[in-house]
Order: sequence, then C-alpha cells, then structure tokens
Amino acid sequence: MKWCLLMCNLIHPFIPMGSVCEERWITVTITTVALVIASSAPLLLAACPYTSIFSFGDSLADTGNLYFSPYPPTNHCLFPPYGETFFHHVTGRCSDGRLIIDFIAESLGIPRVKPYLGIKNIGRWSVEEGGANFAVIGATALDFSFFEERGVPVKTNYSLSAQLNWFKELLPTLCNSSTGCHEVLRNSLFLVGEIGGNDFNHPFSIRKSIVEVKTYVPYVINAISSAINELIGLGARTLIVPGNFPIGCSASYLTIYETEYKNQYDQFGCLKWLNKFAEYYNNELQSELDKLRRLYPRANIIYADYFNAALLFYRDPTKFGFTGLKVCCGMGGPYNYNTSADCGNPGVSACDDPSKHIGWDSVHLTEAAYRIVAEGLIKGPYCLPQINTLCLMNVSSGYFNS
Repeated sequence: MKWCLLMCNLIHPFIPMGSVCEERWITVTITTVALVIASSAPLLLAACPYTSIFSFGDSLADTGNLYFSPYPPTNHCLFPPYGETFFHHVTGRCSDGRLIIDFIAESLGIPRVKPYLGIKNIGRWSVEEGGANFAVIGATALDFSFFEERGVPVKTNYSLSAQLNWFKELLPTLCNSSTGCHEVLRNSLFLVGEIGGNDFNHPFSIRKSIVEVKTYVPYVINAISSAINELIGLGARTLIVPGNFPIGCSASYLTIYETEYKNQYDQFGCLKWLNKFAEYYNNELQSELDKLRRLYPRANIIYADYFNAALLFYRDPTKFGFTGLKVCCGMGGPYNYNTSADCGNPGVSACDDPSKHIGWDSVHLTEAAYRIVAEGLIKGPYCLPQINTLCLMNVSSGYFNS
C-alpha cells in the first residue's frame, strides 16, 4: 500500500498525502494490473512517457565510457571476446552482450544509452539520443582519497561525484531554459547504480576483514544519498536505485575465499557470509531510500532488487537453462577462473554458448542472465514500483504532460 499511495500522489501531485489518495489507491492499482495483464509483449512497454535515461554506476552499467577514456586500454573488458554475442565486437560493456540498462532502454522504446565520453568525443548531442551514460568500469561511490587513506588500491578515479560533474557539464546542452530542462528531466529515468559494489570489491579482493569493510557502508550510503539529493535538486523526478548482487555467488570471490569448510557455503554453492554482507548493505540502502521518499514526496525513488532477482537463477539454474556457477569466459579451477588469467587476456577463450552460463567472467554476468534480471525489474516483482506500472499509470494520468 505504501508505494501505491506514493504513486497516487505522483498522479495527483497537488493532493495532500493521506486524503483522496487513500481512497483511490485500490482503484488505481486494479486498473493498472488489468492493463499489465493485457500486455503480452515480453519486454516492450507501450506508450511509456520516458524519453531518456541518465545512468550513473560502474561496470554493471558502463556502455563504453572506459572504452572512450583517454587512458590506455588495459582493462580486460576492452578486448575480445567481450561483446561477441549481440554486438559481435567490443563495445566497452563487461559482458558478452547487452546489460540491464540496454534491456530497460529497449523496453521503453528509446535508443540504447550512449556513453558520455563517446558523446563528448563526437562533439554533438540531442535529447533524441535517448539520454547519456556516465557509468565507468571500476567506478566507486566514494572518492579515490577515501581508499588511499585506508591502503586500498583503486585503479580508476571515476567516482560518483565525478560522474555527477559530467552530468552537470552536459546539462546546458539539454535545454535552453529552466522550463525546458524541467521538461526533459521529468521525462527521464535516472539509473543511480549499481554503484558501491566496487567500494567493497576493492578491499575484499585484498582480504580486508568484513569488520573493516562494514565500516565503509555508511560512507557509501551517504555518497549515494547525496547524489540523489543533488539530482532531485537539478530536476530529476524518477530515480531507480539498484542494490548489490549476491556477491557470494561470483567466481571471483568463490576462488579468492575458497575453503574446505563446507559450512561456509549455502546449498547452492555460494559463500554465505558474503551474501549476508550484500543483504546488510542492501537493507541499509533501502532504509536511506525510505528517508529520501519522505523528504521528497513528489519524487519517485525506486529500489531495484538486483539481489533477489539474481537469486532466482542461482538457486535453480537448470530452470533457466544455466549450468551452474562455472563462468563462460576463463580458464582453470572449479569455476573456470584463474586470478592470473582473466577473460580478455591472451590465451583465454569463451565457451561455445554463453546463454547456458550465469557468469560471463569472474565478476560479470552473461547477457542471458542480465536479461532475466531486467525482466524482473520491468515486469516485477523486483522493482517497486514496477517500471511497467509506472509507465501505464503516468500515461493514464497525464502527469508527465502537466
């Protein structure tokens, strides 16, 4: 009921919370559900008002920023066989094909979101381009100095604050007036993340204790919250904020923290303590989003539950045609991963059929797995409110055209 009341206030923005909205939420929800059921397209959302996506994050969302960056191409995601399944060439995406952001864009009927640095290199941009992506492989929510002070090596310095600065640089090209900017931004989806995963991956990869890494969580949450505050202040109205994946199921951590103690693993072969950490972080993030919703009742702040959407195939891989935890691209070890031979390195090859694997490399998923997560967000129940519900409700209300 909580999110239904929130959506009612988005539809009737000048009605106080708790008045007519309390009486109308059942009618609105029933109408919306009927419309959702009537739609048979697997991922396409008809007549959705969103015209652009602006994305911030790391390698889970980067569509080419590191590829277009001025630094030498050393990251393994910038070499074959990355991109082989859908694009048939390297694009800068850390997968064999499309990412969650690509599927969301396709479902909205807008172009795939171009990387900001690619747009900047070309020197031209228009609203019709479908937005801009500021996510960068290896990016963190926190600034480089935070990790430097704690002795944690970080390879890139594209923090969330740096990405926000890029957005503010682009903003004047979106519109010629404050009214025009308001129109563009309120008709856009802002994908704020996934970001923060690398803030934990970097220390965990050098075996920092979970006690220490837990102390990073409030700082990461604050950085994400500050970014949301700033984006809403600039005019954003619909923001999707993803949580972390079940990192205890990734080949990287399963290899680094491999142990003979079977009680460290759950029945699906994932490391329990790492998944519990991810759940702890996700719960803290959701608590902060609840506070932001109360602070900004006119904004639509959506939590994207990557964790539980992914658990579907980790718990029952055969149901989705997957073979288990062994990754597609790699070599050696029980998970087809060797810490000294990443996918993209010379001599490392990919499997014949990536669609049969959850993991593409030691950290990132295949296009097939990302598609399942995207479906869980678009059609529910792993995005509250669901993206398709938002589209139908906003179209019927005319909220975005008021």
